[in-house]
Amino acid sequence: MAAVPTPQQGTPVGLALVRDAEVLGAEPFFHEFIAGMERVLVPLGVPVLLQVVATVAQAVERMRAWAQYGQVQGVILIDLLPGDERAALVKDLGLPCVVIGDPLTADGLPTVWTQDEVAMRDVVGELVAAGHTHLGHVGGPAAMAHTIIRRRTFEAVAAEHGARTTAFDGDYSEAAGVRAVTALAALEHRPTALVFDNDVMALGALHEAGRLGLAVPADLSLVAWDDSALCQLAVPPLSAVSHDVQELGELVGYALSDALSGAPPRTVRAAPAKLIVRGSSR
Repeated sequence: MAAVPTPQQGTPVGLALVRDAEVLGAEPFFHEFIAGMERVLVPLGVPVLLQVVATVAQAVERMRAWAQYGQVQGVILIDLLPGDERAALVKDLGLPCVVIGDPLTADGLPTVWTQDEVAMRDVVGELVAAGHTHLGHVGGPAAMAHTIIRRRTFEAVAAEHGARTTAFDGDYSEAAGVRAVTALAALEHRPTALVFDNDVMALGALHEAGRLGLAVPADLSLVAWDDSALCQLAVPPLSAVSHDVQELGELVGYALSDALSGAPPRTVRAAPAKLIVRGSSR
């Protein structure tokens, strides 16, 4: 009988993250996420290696180098695109892997999915119930699969309720939130509520709304995606889609431990995030 593989102590797992380094520094999500993974993996002797890169092509080259020189024993894939080459690459390289995202993007790899469509459906329903008839979505990079899922659900559920929608593509930066509010405020019929794909863009929008003389939430309601201390300490505090990001990291850590041990691939569905209503929305 063949021996069951076990994680190699001292050899890390890699995350080649496609992000602007400045944006990553301001975004609390990945700090919490990696802390959750390390809570599971470090006691097994498996550190987490984070490499920030500018493009998907650079992420591909980084993973090839990791595999060539034996620098990692597995990888985490996040923010995949539809038909993303990285999913096929890890199979070719023989690297154990866990995908954080919609199982449809994972090409049969082990997956942890936060069910973004469930959370977005709840957010739109809450905003419509609060009396909003024109909603805006400020998304992350438009090519990312989870951005597409959120946008598609946002528009579909708004249509079910007879609400209008306006979309704006951002890049997770505070400046993107500023640009979105500036552009949307200039519309003759502007949205009265905006949903942002991260907390940093929502914070930028909050500051810009004040500069433009838009009262939050009287003139404009704001909802961030992924709660954080930035949301809680803002004035007014930002309503936010919330889940335990460290717990998500733990789920990924356990899934990666299974993958390193040769377990069959499976999909783990994290509990859907919930909307926490604070002073920035009505």
